[in-house]
Amino acid sequence: MEQVESEVPPLPPRFRFRDLLLGDQSFQNDDRVQVEFYVNENTFKERLKLFFIKNQRSSLRIRVFNFSLKLLTCLLYIIRVMTDNPDQSSSSSHSLIFWVDRKAPVWAIQVIVAIISFLETMLLMYLSYKGNIWEQIFQVSFLLEMINTVPFIITIFWPSIRNIFIPVFLNCWLAKCALENMINDVHRAIQRTNSAMFNQVLILICTLLCLVFTGTCGIQHLERAGKNLTLFNSFYFCIVTFSTVGFGDVTPRIWPSQLLVVIMICVALVVLPLQFEELIYLWMERQKSGGNYSRHRAQTEKHIVLCVSALKIDLLMDFLNEFYAHPRLQDYYVVILCPSEMDLQVRRVLQIPLWSQRVIYLQGSVLKDQDLLRAKMDDAEACFILSSRNEGDRTAADHQTILRAWAVKDFAPNCPLYVQILKPENKFHVKFADHVVCEEEFKYAMLALNCVCPATSTLVTLLVHTSRGREGQQSPEQWQRMYGCCSGNEVYHIRLCDSKFFGEYNGKSFTYASFHAHKKYGVCLIGIKREENKNILLNPGPRHIMAATDTCYYINITKEENSAFIFNQEERKGRPAGGLYDGPSQLPVHSIIASMGTVAMDLQNTSPPEDSGGKLVPPTVNGTGSRRPSIAPVQELADSSSILPCDLLSDQSEDDSVFTDEKDSSCLEYVKGYPPNSPYIGSSPTLCHLLAEKAPFCCLRLDQGCRHNSFEDAKAYGFKNKLIIVSAETAGNGLYNFIVPLRAYYRSRKELNPIVLLLDNPPDHHFLEAICCFPMVYYMAGTMDNLDSLLQCGIIYADNLVVVDKESTMSAEEDYMADAKTIVNVQTMFRLFPSLSIITELTHPSNMRFMQFRAKDCYSLALSKLEKKERDKGSNLAFMFRLPFAAGRVFSISMLDTLLYQSFVKDYMILIARLLLGLDTTPGSGYLCAMKVNEEDLWISTYGRLFQKLCSSSAEIPIGIYRTECHIFAPHISISVDDCEDTKDKAEEARSTDQTDHPLLRKKSMQWARRLSKKGGKWQGLSRDSSKEHSQRITQQRLSLYRRSEREELSDLIRNRMRHLGLPTSGYDEQNDQQNTLSYVLINPSPDTRLELNDIVYLIRSDPLAHVPDEPPVNHSTLKERHKSGLETREDAHH
Repeated sequence: MEQVESEVPPLPPRFRFRDLLLGDQSFQNDDRVQVEFYVNENTFKERLKLFFIKNQRSSLRIRVFNFSLKLLTCLLYIIRVMTDNPDQSSSSSHSLIFWVDRKAPVWAIQVIVAIISFLETMLLMYLSYKGNIWEQIFQVSFLLEMINTVPFIITIFWPSIRNIFIPVFLNCWLAKCALENMINDVHRAIQRTNSAMFNQVLILICTLLCLVFTGTCGIQHLERAGKNLTLFNSFYFCIVTFSTVGFGDVTPRIWPSQLLVVIMICVALVVLPLQFEELIYLWMERQKSGGNYSRHRAQTEKHIVLCVSALKIDLLMDFLNEFYAHPRLQDYYVVILCPSEMDLQVRRVLQIPLWSQRVIYLQGSVLKDQDLLRAKMDDAEACFILSSRNEGDRTAADHQTILRAWAVKDFAPNCPLYVQILKPENKFHVKFADHVVCEEEFKYAMLALNCVCPATSTLVTLLVHTSRGREGQQSPEQWQRMYGCCSGNEVYHIRLCDSKFFGEYNGKSFTYASFHAHKKYGVCLIGIKREENKNILLNPGPRHIMAATDTCYYINITKEENSAFIFNQEERKGRPAGGLYDGPSQLPVHSIIASMGTVAMDLQNTSPPEDSGGKLVPPTVNGTGSRRPSIAPVQELADSSSILPCDLLSDQSEDDSVFTDEKDSSCLEYVKGYPPNSPYIGSSPTLCHLLAEKAPFCCLRLDQGCRHNSFEDAKAYGFKNKLIIVSAETAGNGLYNFIVPLRAYYRSRKELNPIVLLLDNPPDHHFLEAICCFPMVYYMAGTMDNLDSLLQCGIIYADNLVVVDKESTMSAEEDYMADAKTIVNVQTMFRLFPSLSIITELTHPSNMRFMQFRAKDCYSLALSKLEKKERDKGSNLAFMFRLPFAAGRVFSISMLDTLLYQSFVKDYMILIARLLLGLDTTPGSGYLCAMKVNEEDLWISTYGRLFQKLCSSSAEIPIGIYRTECHIFAPHISISVDDCEDTKDKAEEARSTDQTDHPLLRKKSMQWARRLSKKGGKWQGLSRDSSKEHSQRITQQRLSLYRRSEREELSDLIRNRMRHLGLPTSGYDEQNDQQNTLSYVLINPSPDTRLELNDIVYLIRSDPLAHVPDEPPVNHSTLKERHKSGLETREDAHH
């Protein structure tokens, strides 16, 4: 038996593994049992429970039916009262309370309703039984049901008590409970979760109605034995009593009704306050969360959603002022979705009538679909997602922004997304967004261009802010009126065929159209976009022929649609020689009157010149026979002979030369190419000057020698150009965008400035790998508040010092104190190196008033008052008159928030800004550069003639002027300034007394004085005469030490530190503090603006690689190969 049991029978053929592999499925239909699975138990009780309780829709029908029954019972009670005649019931007054006159039809209906209600109640009790029968029996709702149903059922079997009084009016409380349950089921069925406020209001109203109805019916019934009040009189008495008015005309007469009134008042005093308290609490919570944006409003009105982590008052006002500055956005609503509670300042602002009707604040998370539904994100016109730049961990802030963008895209895929990201390495996560602004990309590119094109940050900031050019027009200062008027220029677009400005230049060259549009209308054409090509081209050059379908991008005080043209055909008589333009055509008078967003232009002789190819006759100068050089006319069509060759492509001395270091025998050859290593994904490829061979990491350290060279300071390198020093906390990936614009291929090699990165923390190998291919880029570990670090990195040989805002200081307990350390350190460097151009980035724009702070400078105080006046007038650029901002010495990345806001109306603004800053390099598109006006250039005389000169000679488009003027105080400022040369000593003495002396330097001076006084004791044994002479000498030295200026003390301090560090002091030349000048930007000035010495003109130069000759000269063979490979690489990168 054991052997038989141990034997295992073989498997049938249908269970063999070979058959399974071969697909033999014949066994599946044999011996198969079908099993049905149920979510609930398949019992009669569970099915009833599913129908009456669990299922939302069926239980909702049951509750509606139950609610209707309770209302029917209350209505039947009212009908019974109306048909009752208490005088015929009984002669005893007390019997009227227990017996009523109930008509047979009413009794029959009440009995039927009672039976149905009783059966339903018993069934629900059976289905909801959980083991404790007494808990269900003593429920208030169950007791009320029994009181109102069982007596009617008894009257069926006992007819003599058919007229007994039954308090059926108490069914109103059961109707109230049924209504509450019904509303809850409705909310569950339609997935409404934000109904707590509605439920509480409904409960309160139902409670009041039930109290009034119960009191009315109870008093009316009890007063049957007394005054015999009607239902209306009882209702009147209850309303007067509960409203605490108490007229006294209707009162209960017997004690049972009086007792009922006392009970009802006590119940009301207990129940109603609790209901009101809950309602007020929910209302306050609703005010915090903001409620919701109704679907009806979302479908009939336009709104946008603003998503932020924490809403600050500055960010809110910048957004609202810029967003509603556009006329066509006045009817839009702004729905703010923020997870944090609204702070007090924001609440006060949103209570202003101007914003309270437009802005809706919702407290909620973008990651919750319920909150997105509250904001009606799927119906929004756009969604702006802004990062929290004040957080200590900016990477974490970017991660939150990315998740918000993903959540919005998942919930509302058709809603346009406008995303602000902080770090460039996170940008590729939100590539799907319609518009993305990377803060660090724009910041570093703008700071880099500030070093080669002064005040580029001011130029771009003014362009992306909406203004009408009215700032400063009431000021007596001429520069403030010009600066404020030109600040109203912005970038607009229009199709050529629809334009009055550019329509007549169809078929003409781009340069010709740009010059004559500026000459005739005062608008500056900067770029175009072909209909078949989606790329915007800045200054495509004279070879580009304008087409009717081209989209023109121009700079003007307002868009063409808001301009009124007034033509005046009268010729100007007696025009003096040496006008704005030379030649047969006369310049129109530009009278720009900005009123309500409309520009009226008074144009004279607007016809184009008849002979565009003729020579301009040079006028006489000073009435003598000498003539100034003439300016060639701008050609209608491109003429290769009239355009100067591009220096970058034809200068053999530059391209074929080999740059060598004077102190090093090794040769460093520069080539043009694309950087081989990008520190992050998504960086735009840019053709740059590169080293032929990557520099070793050890050679990138400026202050330490290595086996390749022994240089340990900037002086030893022997740089020919001034240094650019960048002080940053860490070598982030955004710093790569600072280097690329300064090493772009279109910059001359002879003008490349060495770049020194002064970093608080040493860079990692990933960053060094990205920058080791660029020429003259070094780094050094140190801080800007350490004088030794500044001297070692060569600050005395630097032309620009860029101070980048540190992430560790962006967050502070007091928001505006985040810039405290940066401002104080920059102020110290401003004292130590007054001739150095310091470009500072701040967290808060309002702190720029502390840059180069002078406590007793009345002119700065006057500018502060002007800023307050402009802010009171509603200006979005109230800070523009601050001297550091006007000169481009200070910048805050929050100023560029308007770039993202403007892209909602102008979808091209981000791309144009990237092209201007060199972040994108589109083939055929120009780039921003600058040109300085020297003495030999002053013969051009005006900005209009300069426009013509540049367009005709080098096809460059000027867009503005950076002007530096002598700082002359106006008489109304209550400052008198004498001649600087005659009162130099007095000025220095006043400056040393007015300004706060550095405590460290004063302490050092006192120590030197004490040492000198102590040494005097050593000569006590000498003769009286020698001792007297020595004491006089010491006294003179002491007096000269105390009398010397602060500038001399600082100079001595710097020289002593340099000697201590072993640095040569020969390169340090003490320069005077340049405090008597001011600088400002004029965007698109009028053609008759006079040029001044040292004006810097902003130019958009055409792309040098757009038209490379097919066969260059023979002696440029190496250059040809380089450019050919560079163009192929560039085309591959862009295609």
